[in-house]
Amino acid sequence: HIDFGTEVTRTLSSVQGAVLLFDAAQGPQAQSISVHEKAKMMDNVKTIIPVLTKVDLPAARTLDVSLSVSELFQLDPDNILHTSARSRIGIRDVLDAVCSDIPPPEKLPDDDDKILRAKVVDSWFEPQRGVVCLVQVLSGELLEGTRVSIIEPYKKSAIRSAGDVSEHWSNTKEHYSIQDVGLVLPKRLRTKRIRRGQLGYVVVGLRDPRQARPGMIITLQKDLGTVVTMHLPKPSIFEENASKSVLFASVHPMEGEGFDELAAAVDKLALNDTGLEIHKTAGNSNSDGGPFLGPGLRVGFQGLLHVEVFQQRLADEQGLEAIVTPPKVPYKVTYLPSKSNKRPSDAPETEIIEDLSKWPDHGVRFKVEEPMVDVRIMAPIDYAGNIMDLIKRKRGVDMQSKPIDEITFLFTAMVPWGEVVTSFFDDLKNCSAGYASFDYKESDPPFRESNLCKVDIMLNGEIVDPLAFVCHKDSAYEQGKAVCKKLQDVLPRQQFVTVIQAKADSKVIASERIRAYRKDVLKTGGSKTVGGGDITRKKKLLEKQKKGKKRAQLTGRVTLSQAAFNSVISR
Repeated sequence: HIDFGTEVTRTLSSVQGAVLLFDAAQGPQAQSISVHEKAKMMDNVKTIIPVLTKVDLPAARTLDVSLSVSELFQLDPDNILHTSARSRIGIRDVLDAVCSDIPPPEKLPDDDDKILRAKVVDSWFEPQRGVVCLVQVLSGELLEGTRVSIIEPYKKSAIRSAGDVSEHWSNTKEHYSIQDVGLVLPKRLRTKRIRRGQLGYVVVGLRDPRQARPGMIITLQKDLGTVVTMHLPKPSIFEENASKSVLFASVHPMEGEGFDELAAAVDKLALNDTGLEIHKTAGNSNSDGGPFLGPGLRVGFQGLLHVEVFQQRLADEQGLEAIVTPPKVPYKVTYLPSKSNKRPSDAPETEIIEDLSKWPDHGVRFKVEEPMVDVRIMAPIDYAGNIMDLIKRKRGVDMQSKPIDEITFLFTAMVPWGEVVTSFFDDLKNCSAGYASFDYKESDPPFRESNLCKVDIMLNGEIVDPLAFVCHKDSAYEQGKAVCKKLQDVLPRQQFVTVIQAKADSKVIASERIRAYRKDVLKTGGSKTVGGGDITRKKKLLEKQKKGKKRAQLTGRVTLSQAAFNSVISR
């Protein structure tokens, strides 16, 4: 999945070749194109072996898919291997092609077979062993029992001086003893040493995977001064941007006093999920949650699926129920000259806004640029009309389509990232009966000016910051009305009236009400009603009840659930 492209990048950066699989029944998918492009742009990937799998299925279109793959990826159809794991077809051919076509790792220019340089490919936490690192030995030999240091060069510095190691390299003062070394086959096999060109695992007694992030270098402690003057492979642009968060959401405990427990649980999840970007914040910001949610954490994610996996892991592994607010994307706001502008003179003219509580107030002159992504969709031609309508609804531009084969079309368009993270994937599956696949990447340029506005959601006149969202001004009423209607369905009924309002540009654009529970005060018990006499006696009881409801509305607290925030995501 595109949300977990970090793992693909991490793997491709440490291999000399790859096997690109295609389904003989479904043909190439949108993700196939993005992974192929990523592999072709990496200098270390020398060979890509195309393989067609599931050729034994009754629905397999072996010849058609081979021709479409060869045309789409500029490959010779005779070089595409046909396999089936179930029927054991072509397995030996794939292994033989790996051995004969993929070259061995290249030797570093200054390799003397003595100095150890091992690159960390991945790391994960195990309760019994601590951090286990998957490493690639670039030079030298990794032996059990030796003392090593894990170092990382500063990205902005190109100076390497043996005399001042700590100035340009981080983590140079820590050193560890290698406890366990071996190969992964795929089970771990302890070999006590791994040599140049091998990928293996190593355990050095770390407790946090962030101490050994991908790209860091393991070297012998005694050779530290020499290693910093030697050649090391430069990370590609894909590796540098692999863990860049593209979505931000606030995570809050179900109960206000459970913040410390939530923070500890999220830290534990981060041990095995380096894609999480955690910020502990306080104050009256969106991450604080205000009177409705209480304090929380601001967390960066790789995509919407990453958010869902995070929530599920939090419940399954930590036994903790938490509320995750609708994900927010960053917007670029440029303030325009104005006599009424009260901003400080030293304040920047342009800023990136991720927290909508910092959105400019109504009346301030500014322009907004929203992040854009290039969307690529592959689907059967029968659903072409539905997909083009969906792209148009999501404000997509520069839409193009071309046939891949007789039954499959490729659609490309530039779509606002804010539209993709709401319900684009669900809508795409619905309009294509589940057959479509899609992929996206950052557009060039990444931002585009648009006529946007912020829509605030109010409960009983009080703004709920976590429920706010940004949309195009032309659709503000429609989306505000939809959110109010969904909140009316999911919010619990109270002893007082709950007024739900959507506000944009200081104007209320939509409103819904949840009726209060109401006791029949004219009944004294059972079916017996208040006795006769003057009508003012009954009016007095009703008026007293009415005043109590108004008082409760001022002091009452509306309980927000995860379903309330999901209504904003699926608006």
